[in-house]
Amino acid sequence: MQGDLSDKRKSYTKRELLESNISDNPMQLFQKWYYEVESADGLEEPNAMTVATIGLDGFPKSRVVLLKKYTHEGFIFYTNYQSEKGRAIEANPKLCLSFFWHHLERQIIIKGNAEKIAANLSDGYFESRPEGSKLGAIVSRQSEVISSRAELESGLRKLEREYSNKEIERPENWGGYLVRPVSMEFWQGRPNRLHDRIRFSLQKDYNWKIERLAP
Repeated sequence: MQGDLSDKRKSYTKRELLESNISDNPMQLFQKWYYEVESADGLEEPNAMTVATIGLDGFPKSRVVLLKKYTHEGFIFYTNYQSEKGRAIEANPKLCLSFFWHHLERQIIIKGNAEKIAANLSDGYFESRPEGSKLGAIVSRQSEVISSRAELESGLRKLEREYSNKEIERPENWGGYLVRPVSMEFWQGRPNRLHDRIRFSLQKDYNWKIERLAP
């Protein structure tokens, strides 16, 4: 079986990325791009991002998660700390985030170091989640092998009875990570595959070095 995709081509013509119209801080440029993505039609969940880690087996693995907050410090997402992803981050906190916003012909690639956020911040976000999502975080032994879908649903029904008149507290093995970027590359599609690529690299004095990369 094979599939030949060699004739799949698109000309990128919508925007440009020039040094003359960017900030010297990549988080400010990220915010500008994110606002533009949110205000444009054509994409659900613009906060969906790919998180790539180096697993305990030595292989890289990427998966899509949802960005829940960004600040001048970096990017925050939530997960089960005992999941495959969580164990990989515990062993090697260096990871890569990437966003692809096809309707604006843009992507951002971020290298950074992950650290757990304070417990009270994870508590605050957990409290904001719907009850079903709270119970789902408790019942799922994320990344572990299970016997069937029925096992999950049975466990959820049991928790629904158990917590019918109780506050649902955040489990200790579930919470947020802050990814502090050390490199952020902004990619804007351009005609003839001569795409714009601008990379910000964090320096020892905490200023950002700006470089244009060949496409």
